[in-house]
Amino acid sequence: METSINSTTSSLFQWLCIIEDYDQPSTSTLPRVITLLALILGKMIQKNEKALHTRHNKEGEITMFHGSRAPSMNIHRYTERVYRYARCSPACFVAAFAYILRYLETPVATSMTPRLTSLNVHRLLITSLLVAAKFLDRKCYNNAYYAKIGGVSTEEMNRLERTFLFDVDFRLNITAEMFERHCLVLQRETVTCEPRKLRTVLGEVTCSCQAI
Repeated sequence: METSINSTTSSLFQWLCIIEDYDQPSTSTLPRVITLLALILGKMIQKNEKALHTRHNKEGEITMFHGSRAPSMNIHRYTERVYRYARCSPACFVAAFAYILRYLETPVATSMTPRLTSLNVHRLLITSLLVAAKFLDRKCYNNAYYAKIGGVSTEEMNRLERTFLFDVDFRLNITAEMFERHCLVLQRETVTCEPRKLRTVLGEVTCSCQAI
């Protein structure tokens, strides 16, 4: 049974292009995990902004990660840009996905749960990837370099990292089982992209894995 699970997991990682030569990332083809992460984030933004559009009072939705306007570069191109220049392992994008979901589960000062929108997704992604690269990879560029990639100042990058770490209560550890569950959610990118629904799917995936 254990061999079957390991084989399935290995196939999943290969399908997502997580298993590769990290020191020589492809310059022509993006790992599938990058594309799927961008798709899920894009769907979450679309759903949340439709809901916010009907609300008159948006107070409490603003955090340090919000910009005054949405960047001209969409999240798909931004995710690709970060991958091209940060040269962090594809596994960091899975970890960043898990960290973003943890952040979205955390109530802000107004007791409202944060929502992913086009105003905050870029800063959340670059920050979560910086944290993931520092936690997972053997080598990682410094904050000043990530700031240039992300389009923010070094001082802001430092503040974003510090705020993000406190917001997730420094919960950066990801077990092998948890990592695999998030990979499966990326594989099932057609899921309704709402944090609560994603947590439900993660639970369903856990049950499926236990049944193997």
